[in-house]
Amino acid sequence: MALILPPNYHKITAVERNRISWIKPEQAERQDIRPLRIGILNIMPLGKQYEFNLLHPLGLSVLQIEPIWIRLQSHAYKSWDQSHLDELYVSWEAANAERPLDGLIITGAPVEHLEFEDVRYWPELVKLINEAKEMCASTLGLCWAGFAMAYMAGVNKIALDKKLFGVFPMRSLVPGHSLMGTQNDQFLCPQSRHAALPDTAMEAAERQGRLRLLAHGESVGYTIFETPDQRQLMHLGHPEYTVGRIVAEMERDKARGDVPPPENFDADHPQTLWRSHRNLLFQQWLWFCYQRVSFQA
Repeated sequence: MALILPPNYHKITAVERNRISWIKPEQAERQDIRPLRIGILNIMPLGKQYEFNLLHPLGLSVLQIEPIWIRLQSHAYKSWDQSHLDELYVSWEAANAERPLDGLIITGAPVEHLEFEDVRYWPELVKLINEAKEMCASTLGLCWAGFAMAYMAGVNKIALDKKLFGVFPMRSLVPGHSLMGTQNDQFLCPQSRHAALPDTAMEAAERQGRLRLLAHGESVGYTIFETPDQRQLMHLGHPEYTVGRIVAEMERDKARGDVPPPENFDADHPQTLWRSHRNLLFQQWLWFCYQRVSFQA
């Protein structure tokens, strides 16, 4: 279908270059089609540059998608373009003012070294996640957001001795699962994190009915999981990453001199080997949201 975007959106050229259809908000208002309103709580550093990582897979959907960019009131956004933030991003309350969002994506954030309660915006984020569980068909938490949602389900993160960085194989524990986004038992996905969830704690959470485990990797542990009611899907990896994003992180880390280069990734001849997993994950998740919203309607 198409993304609904303002005509002055800074990534329109990239959207068109990748053959993604888009329409203006006023065009959408004249249609009988009801777009799927997907909130995106973006707390990544340099968030303006990161946005297309999510718009690309969302724009491949057969559904019409209206991205609603959300900001936290208690977050400083120090590395951001403030004018862009003020122009495009809205509060959680404003995003749901006319009607509740159909789905919510929460990005990662560079705060893995902190205890959750020490993150400045933690109380606001917890309130938002709890409200989204009641209002939205599903919430998808990526990387640190997945850790945060796991913590709220009773599983705390542990620090890794070194950054887990690169492209790693994983195995589906529930092949063909409607939210997993993989047709095969084995698939690849980028990881970029300094924390993990203990396998024993995750297995205990599943036995106790707090989580359902969906994918595991020998090097990455349990990386994809959901709540039993399927209202929350957590992915500790970065399926949305482009090769450019990995190369940029690699160059940044090299300048710092404290992180080894990404594993299983050829920076001289980069390939998006995880493309099928990325596309299927987002398409299946969007379809899941659509089905729940349609059923409720």
